[in-house]
Amino acid sequence: MARAFVKFWRLFQRPKVFDRTLVIVLALPWFIGAVALIGRGDTSVVPGGAHYLLGLALLLMRRRRPVLTAALVAAVDFAGLATQVVTLTNLPTAIALYSVGRYTTGRTTAITAAVAAVFYATTMELFWRAQGGWVAAMFLVGVSTGVGQLVLLRAELRDRGRREATDAAVRAERRRIARELHDVVAHHITVINALVGGARATLPPEQVVTRGALESAEQTARQAMSEMRRLLDVLRADGNEGPDAATGVGAERLPALIKEAGSAGVPASLTVTGDPAELPAAVDHAVYRIVQEALTNTRKHAAGARASVRLAYEPAAVEVEVLDDGLAKRGGLAKDGGPAKDGGLANDGGTPGFGLGGMAERVALCGGRLSTGPRPEGGFRVHARIPLEKT
Repeated sequence: MARAFVKFWRLFQRPKVFDRTLVIVLALPWFIGAVALIGRGDTSVVPGGAHYLLGLALLLMRRRRPVLTAALVAAVDFAGLATQVVTLTNLPTAIALYSVGRYTTGRTTAITAAVAAVFYATTMELFWRAQGGWVAAMFLVGVSTGVGQLVLLRAELRDRGRREATDAAVRAERRRIARELHDVVAHHITVINALVGGARATLPPEQVVTRGALESAEQTARQAMSEMRRLLDVLRADGNEGPDAATGVGAERLPALIKEAGSAGVPASLTVTGDPAELPAAVDHAVYRIVQEALTNTRKHAAGARASVRLAYEPAAVEVEVLDDGLAKRGGLAKDGGPAKDGGLANDGGTPGFGLGGMAERVALCGGRLSTGPRPEGGFRVHARIPLEKT
């Protein structure tokens, strides 16, 4: 029973269902009384009933067209009072004016209420037999629209409270994630950095290659810690900027990224064409992350391959392209989740579609296009074109 009542209540709360039910409930008593009177031969209720039912029917569009509904109901009232079919305004008039206050903005409500007050005051003074018709008109318009505005204000305050509660929950979750990252990831990176530094310090002087590799690993760990701290600052902040907004990465850091890739065993070159320009933050971060992801995949799944990076500045777009020559062993995971073709750039981490999915998401957020695939001469190609005017 309780479940059925909840379902019925939710159904009843739908605007169309509620309005139709309201019209039926208000019309039903008149039908019952009219049938009884007509059965006795009294047909005097028919004109007034038609006026009443026409006003009720107009209420079906009170949410979508509240001002139009109020105007049409006012026209029906004017006709009824002028022809003496009715001597007072009916309940549909009050509901129509309430809808104006409930479903329109403050200025629209004020203008409509003022016009309605003048209209009903004039009509009541002309056709109402009793004195003080303008007082009744002012009371009808003021109370009906005022109640509608109060209900609207309460609904807005309730929605604002829900939004604030949701924002507070999001901020709390971001702080929780920041604590987890600090306690787990940052701690392990720090330990790795310390262990690599200790190993480097104990190497004999003649171990030049090993020392260089450990220095590169130590530098990478320090950079990861630096970016992790910036990410934690963003997660703890209440702003709406994404994590990349605080990492300081962008096209300007591509030469350093190419150098780091070479130290990690991926010989790479960078070619810049066009006049370098300051890119929007989202595009700047996307360019850097695409190159970083592609070089990482080359190092993991195309060991021994060479990579080339091309960055092209155009008046209305920026292009970034990463190529490798496919010198790795066959059998790695390709970006589409299948076997790597010619040892091309593979998906990072061995999870089908993860590296490519991250690139595609970044490019799509900037309004650009990403294309990837094997090269005819061997290797893999990642190409992104991001329009600047749509960013």
